[in-house]
Amino acid sequence: MLHNQIKQDIKKCYENLGNQLDNFIPRRAQNYLVAEIAKTLGGEYHKKHRMLVAEAGTGIGKSLSYLLGAIPYAMFNNKKVLISTATVALQEQLINKDLPLFNRIYPKEFSFILAKGRQRYCCHHKLEASCSSEIGQQAALWDEKPKKSDLDLLKRMLKASESQKWDGDRDSWPTTIPDRVWQQIVADKHSCHSGLPKHRHCPFAKAREHLEKADVIIANHALLMADIELGGGIILPEPEKTIYVIDEAHHLPQVARDFSAAAASLKGAASWLEKLNQSVGKLAELADYKKSGRFQTALNENIALLIPSLRQIASTIDPAMFNKDGVYRFEHGELPAWLQEEAKGCKESCKKALQALGKIHDLIAERNKDNELAPRLAEPALAESGFYLQRLENLEKVWSQMAQPNKDKGAPLARWLEKSPDRENDYIVEVSPLEVGHRLDQLLWSRAVGAILVSATLRALNSFDYFCRQAGIFEKEATRFLALASPFDYQNNARLVIPAMPLEPQAEQFTELLIEKLPEFLEGETASLVLFSSYWQMNQVADKLRPLAVKNRWELLIQGEESRHIILKKHKENCQKGKTSILFGTGSFSEGLDLPGNLLTNLIITKIPFAVPTSPVEEAHAEYIESRGGNPFLQIAVPEASKKLIQSVGRLLRKEEDSGRVVLLDRRVLTRRYGKALLDSLPPFKRVIEQSLNTR
Repeated sequence: MLHNQIKQDIKKCYENLGNQLDNFIPRRAQNYLVAEIAKTLGGEYHKKHRMLVAEAGTGIGKSLSYLLGAIPYAMFNNKKVLISTATVALQEQLINKDLPLFNRIYPKEFSFILAKGRQRYCCHHKLEASCSSEIGQQAALWDEKPKKSDLDLLKRMLKASESQKWDGDRDSWPTTIPDRVWQQIVADKHSCHSGLPKHRHCPFAKAREHLEKADVIIANHALLMADIELGGGIILPEPEKTIYVIDEAHHLPQVARDFSAAAASLKGAASWLEKLNQSVGKLAELADYKKSGRFQTALNENIALLIPSLRQIASTIDPAMFNKDGVYRFEHGELPAWLQEEAKGCKESCKKALQALGKIHDLIAERNKDNELAPRLAEPALAESGFYLQRLENLEKVWSQMAQPNKDKGAPLARWLEKSPDRENDYIVEVSPLEVGHRLDQLLWSRAVGAILVSATLRALNSFDYFCRQAGIFEKEATRFLALASPFDYQNNARLVIPAMPLEPQAEQFTELLIEKLPEFLEGETASLVLFSSYWQMNQVADKLRPLAVKNRWELLIQGEESRHIILKKHKENCQKGKTSILFGTGSFSEGLDLPGNLLTNLIITKIPFAVPTSPVEEAHAEYIESRGGNPFLQIAVPEASKKLIQSVGRLLRKEEDSGRVVLLDRRVLTRRYGKALLDSLPPFKRVIEQSLNTR
């Protein structure tokens, strides 16, 4: 049960909130969400499985709700709160706005911090070494000879770091740091840790110290997955001591799947293995031959097996089997017998090579710690061996998953080859799980103190079932589910218009029809957003409408022609001046775009956002469902389209006083069996359905 002190703290926060915010009006849905979060965490619904899944519509104020519901409970019970998001924008909102506000209204002191992974920080020692007059060992780690501009950038970064004008965070450097440069100085777990004198005050170590002291930690889904894959409690707090708030939770399954995937080239890997082979003797000498000799031998032997195996695989692959996109997918994840055997051999060689190099690395670190080896020799060697350890870990992950036999139960792994864009006659070996729900349940939900999953869009076709399958929420009876409608007045402030259209989107002439019909729905509107299903179609329509836009003094702003930031800035300036402004965008403009008030009053959706299963993982997932007698269109495509359509129409009303219309130019919501379910899952707009033409 929820302790009275927690209830009093939450009540006090509400009282203080009214004093902090002008014109604050308590919202019934927000109050209810706060109460349900607190009761779930307090064990009122289930003593062990304290989990709530809440779809909170736009305008409810979900971020303040979970701060109010979770932090008082966590502070009283001496637990951490980990808030994981999918976007930088939400992280910035929490750090710069929501948490400072909550700090003012909460009657007790608490601290919060933004957590980033090690890969977002530079290693100061690597930076120093990269800027030395003789790059020496570091030069071997570049895939190609560094440019003068690269070396100049490194020197500027070192100077800024030494003068304490830069904290070593990649995101805080004023310009974009190229990947090829960042890879030379990025902190890594093998050579950049506090056990080594030169790394005790490095950027990541400093950030980690602050992290351990914080009560509330903001992270992203990728960092959360990185931590739990390592066992939990390595980068972030331990799950057993943590309450997880997963905001933008609909993104988590995809992030989890991407994180579990792995890829490595064949000839590219053989190339860096050759470099490693040349460095082994030098590393073993620094580790002391008496102790490291057998590890050097093992490393040399396994590299000698790996290099010809990788090249043999590359030469055996038939280039003719690849599709037009340069991809070949193995049906049902099953490898041919010859590749299955090669995969087993590569797996064993990678595993043994990784173990041997790890032992050599540890011996160098021990000698450095015991002052048996000068830091000027040990540090570059540790950086080099750490670099190769990371590459070997990835290679071992690829071949372990390639060699893994398909299980009798559950989905197989998706396995495919892709032509390398960097090397001629080279191929990238790629592998990915199809379903990650059981992994999330095993590593996260079953271990956490409590979990609150929230988003404006979690249901598909008015049901949580699709999300639960994706996210591994199998304890449905013990889980609390909420669907809280937006407080906006959709009936009076917005219309959903479905015009009469002679063609459906799959017709060949549909693009020409859009060119003909769109001006009709843009005329007289000052702020419009048109969402397309593809870049190709968007650009075709834009090119044809440009003369009309010039004639009518409309400004067309096309996604991809300038950065998203610049396009939105221009759009806002146009609207402020009363100038007609029209945004053209694709799927990425259907989520996270905030255009309140007069910045958007006319939203046009050209078609239901069905995703075509073109990626190898999507194709493999559809294949798996079909093999079990299912229908991938109804089980994947329709639920996904439902979520994306809800996200798309969600661009229109962002505040209670907003108004406007949504125009859906796809009449399949009326003519197909699945259409009614799609239509009924949308907010309760006033509907205007024009009489049908002879649709074909």
